[in-house]
Amino acid sequence: MPISQSSPMLLTRNLLYTGMTRAKKLLIIIGNKNIIEFMIRNADSKKRNTGLQYKLKNNVKKY
Repeated sequence: MPISQSSPMLLTRNLLYTGMTRAKKLLIIIGNKNIIEFMIRNADSKKRNTGLQYKLKNNVKKY
């Protein structure tokens, strides 16, 4: 799993955990140790506005 310095919004413990738990047999993390440590400490999770709830409500056919 590659870890690189990117938007601080993406450097969260939650996204690191998600990436790690997707591994089936083996996990290799490649990246800057300081960035990985920052992600482990960063429990700040911003609310994401994806519009998914709106899309589901307005585009799902009712049977």
